[in-house]
Amino acid sequence: MTTPTAPEPRTAAALAARRSSTQAALGRVHDAISRLRREKAPVSIAVVGRRAGVSRTFLYENSEARVAVAAAIADADQRRGQALADLEDPQEATWRERAFNAEDALKAANTEILNQRTRIGELLGQIRDLQAEWTEEAIQRITTENMTLKQHVRQLTADNRTLEERLTAARSNLRFQDRRVADLEARLADPATLT
Repeated sequence: MTTPTAPEPRTAAALAARRSSTQAALGRVHDAISRLRREKAPVSIAVVGRRAGVSRTFLYENSEARVAVAAAIADADQRRGQALADLEDPQEATWRERAFNAEDALKAANTEILNQRTRIGELLGQIRDLQAEWTEEAIQRITTENMTLKQHVRQLTADNRTLEERLTAARSNLRFQDRRVADLEARLADPATLT
């Protein structure tokens, strides 16, 4: 019969670091869920993962994280269902979802444009700094990459403009729906207008 041996110090340190990392990730997941609940924002695996800075794989594989996200999704669905049941017009929720989606897409597009502009600046700096050392073929390749990146930036700018227009339209529709709900609430509050 063999007796269990203590793990080697490096193995124990690695296990402790992994446990610590997992606990920190779980803390971020719980914080992200709390923020989403406070903001009354839609809850999903992708949103929680993005807000907590963890992978979807972590959320699926870690049982505590999976249970917390599932409970948050169920709670959000219940709140959303109650809110929709309270409203006369269910389209308001649709417009709100569209506005949230448009805002997320707009943020992503702005981030991508900023990254592309930074990359273009780096490439232009490399061309200026090293132009004497580069062959004609390398210069042509960098010029082609630069043109491709500029086209990509133009496309992202156009996409950004489209998303901004969608966001503006969604906000306008949401304001219209808010006014309509307020009007309906006023009518319900004043029984004389119902007859």
